[in-house]
This record gives sequence, structure tokens and C-alpha cells, in this order.
Amino acid sequence: MIKIKRIYEPASKEDGFRILIDRLWPRGMKKETAAIQLWLKDVAPSASLRKWFDHQPQKWEVFKKSYLEELASNKAVKEIITAHESHPVVTLLYAAHDMQYNHALVLDGFLRRELGLAD
Repeated sequence: MIKIKRIYEPASKEDGFRILIDRLWPRGMKKETAAIQLWLKDVAPSASLRKWFDHQPQKWEVFKKSYLEELASNKAVKEIITAHESHPVVTLLYAAHDMQYNHALVLDGFLRRELGLAD
């Protein structure tokens, strides 16, 4: 099972293996509180794509397409797939305030297609 969650929400046992998928460390978050097992900076969108998108809903479709293209050749994706094979639950953690337009949603959909999981 793959889940997504804001890193600012409290960690729980139900999260399983916790992976931070942001390129930058979340503001105000202490490493002890984050309770992550893996920080995969390289699976996040490129800095230029992230800055261009800036969580603007009108740019969402172009952002999704561009980020999916980046993910198709991103070697860090394999680390999440490996974690999924070893752990019954993997939670992808992100810091964005916008829960409707963020890279975690795109990555989650990409992984589900790669792993043949139902949405």
C-alpha cells in the first residue's frame, strides 16, 4: 500500500515506511519529529520545474505532464519501488500546503501505474 501525507501531520504506526519526497527540508520540521526512514531528494521535481509551477492551479496540467516525463527517467523511483517490495505500507511525505495541487499526487499516481496498484 502506498499512502501520501503532509509531513506536518503527526507520524503514526499506520504510516509504515516513511519517505520524504521533497528536495528541500520542510521549514520548521525537526528531524526527530519527522520520523522518516528515507529522504529521497532526487525524486522531487527539478528545481526549475518546481519554481515555475509555484503551486499555481492554472499550471497544474503542464506541471503534471512535465513531472511525469522527469519521473520516467528518474532512478530514485526505483528506491521507492524497492521500499514498497520490503514494506507493506509506504507513506510518501511532502511539505506543500496545497493538498490538491502538489507533486506527491503525481508521484503517487505514477507509482500506482508502475506497480499495477488500484487507485
